[in-house]
Amino acid sequence: MKTSKETFYWLAVLCGVIIMAFIVIPLAEVITQPSWKDLVDTLKDRDVIRSIWLSIYASAIAAGISLVLGTPFAYLLARREFFGKKLIESMVDLPIMIPHPVIGIAILSVAGQNHWLGSMMQEIGIRVMGSVTGIVAVMTFVGMPFYINAVKNGFQSIPQRLEHVSRSLGASMTGTFFRITLPLAWRSILVGMIMCCARAISEFGAIVIIAYHPMVAPVMIYERFEAYGLKYSQPMAVWLIVVCLFLFFMLRLVSVRKGKY
Repeated sequence: MKTSKETFYWLAVLCGVIIMAFIVIPLAEVITQPSWKDLVDTLKDRDVIRSIWLSIYASAIAAGISLVLGTPFAYLLARREFFGKKLIESMVDLPIMIPHPVIGIAILSVAGQNHWLGSMMQEIGIRVMGSVTGIVAVMTFVGMPFYINAVKNGFQSIPQRLEHVSRSLGASMTGTFFRITLPLAWRSILVGMIMCCARAISEFGAIVIIAYHPMVAPVMIYERFEAYGLKYSQPMAVWLIVVCLFLFFMLRLVSVRKGKY
């Protein structure tokens, strides 16, 4: 029995080494190949700075939309059982599985002139194709499931007895949510927003269909690779990796669990 456990332990270690090598080696090559001068020069490029800030700005708006719309919905999914709930949860997760170009085509199908919604949006001056609005729409579409799932899990971890006590003392459902449940779920909400931002920043396939211009960072990296090759695309890729690494570092810090309620 002891030999079997030791064998499995080393098998697990070997698998871990292979996985880490698979992740670290390509990223290490991307990071180490550009010189420090190349990295500094890239940051002096206004187009690069503009595209990175557009990615951060649009993803932050997507996270804000997810916060406003996704929080009450996540609470409903966490606290209520109803007919069709599993189907709705599956539909919420669907953007995670759909091929990215399909997402862009789906949004354009609704936002185009041939659809009543798209026609109405254009009449009031809302343009999706080739606009920041379209970029935000795509980022919200792909990032919302991560937010909803994170917040739903956070609500489920809060004992309902705390809400029952609040309601028994005369608080309304709304008052209980904002004074008891929401403050206790702040960590999960923050985690959800970070995950939404991280997923949104990385989106390429759908955005390139909706809005090639203005360019977000992944689209500009692709364009520079197509036009000039690795040498000119790698420095910008490094800075985008740094942004994503910062987001996931913050995610790990926020994800540190506190004691039980």
